[in-house]
Amino acid sequence: MTGAGISTAAGIPDFRSPGTGLYDNLQKYDLPYPEAIFDISFFHENPEPFYALTKELYPGKFLPTKTHYFLTLLHHKQLLLRAFTQNIDTLERLAGVPDDILVEAHGSFASARCVKCKEMAANDMIPRCEHCKTGIVKPEITFFGESLPDRFFKCVRDFESADLLIVIGTSLKVQPFASLIDQVDMKTPRLLINREVAGVGFYPFQGFDFTSDRDAVWLGDCDEGVEELCELLGWRKELDVLYAAGHAELKKLWAEEKERAGAVAGKLDDQTAQEREESLVIERLAEDLERTVRLPKDAEESEAWEEKGEKEREERKKAEGQAGEERRKEETERKVMEAVREAQAQEVEIEVTTVIVEVKREEVEVKVETAVTENKTTTATEEVKPEVTEQEIKKDNVD
Repeated sequence: MTGAGISTAAGIPDFRSPGTGLYDNLQKYDLPYPEAIFDISFFHENPEPFYALTKELYPGKFLPTKTHYFLTLLHHKQLLLRAFTQNIDTLERLAGVPDDILVEAHGSFASARCVKCKEMAANDMIPRCEHCKTGIVKPEITFFGESLPDRFFKCVRDFESADLLIVIGTSLKVQPFASLIDQVDMKTPRLLINREVAGVGFYPFQGFDFTSDRDAVWLGDCDEGVEELCELLGWRKELDVLYAAGHAELKKLWAEEKERAGAVAGKLDDQTAQEREESLVIERLAEDLERTVRLPKDAEESEAWEEKGEKEREERKKAEGQAGEERRKEETERKVMEAVREAQAQEVEIEVTTVIVEVKREEVEVKVETAVTENKTTTATEEVKPEVTEQEIKKDNVD
């Protein structure tokens, strides 16, 4: 079971930490009470604060934390029966936790639906439904006053067959999620990793009893607790490699997305410049045609026409010169931006390191593949015996 505390290291604030928590920083939205921003009745009356907060909270890309990758590591070892999370940030998905293992108790930003006709909408945060034209589109996250997803209740039965319950980064203040800690068998051990003690003294639920041999608590930051747990299990190196490789892959994907977006923007700029040039040509042809079909009445009018034509030609020549200068400037800017994007792409490729670790019975083989600027690939392979010291294969040496 996980909560907002596992995502704070990624830059996403939790809800209740004094001073830094989300609920302590909502004054500018003029809410009747902090939780109103996630209250479904208030959302129907005034959805603007929620959309403003969403735009502020999720302006870019967030990388999963080591705690997220700890869940993935448990899955790789076939030890993760189910991952229940209160979080709506989808970082578990980015870390590689499969959808069939993950239960997002409060929904997520991965999808959106109209609150009126229930039609699914695109992932973009659009305020109005394109299907019924009147309903408001809301991400499929569970607000106060709404029922939890059906999948939550279907998967609760998994608690009965669990051999161990680990609770990380949650204050256990919100029901019915908090009561899940009592769904495991009475003899099943339970571990809490959190900044403060939580889940004690529930009524009518039993909650944690840290004076018993059954329950244990580790107080501190989630990532540090997970690292210490992996150290005791002998999994620390595997966690570090999974974390580094996952971040490298995500950064590479996002860099490619940014490059594609820049290329599309460049094409649009070229198209706009071409349309402006075509418009000037059409205007010039129209003026020439008008003068051709209408003849002057006398010499005086003919002379006036010639003067007017000369003046127009000078103005047109000046305008064309300015347009040409503007096009040259735009072309220069476009080339500069392409060069910058290419340099950034090369820099990202240089920074990205794919680390592959193959554990064998006799040896540990570490392969490091790094893309260099000449678009070639070099592979360095280091073979070490199992008795090699931990210091020799630390992550900084692998990098």
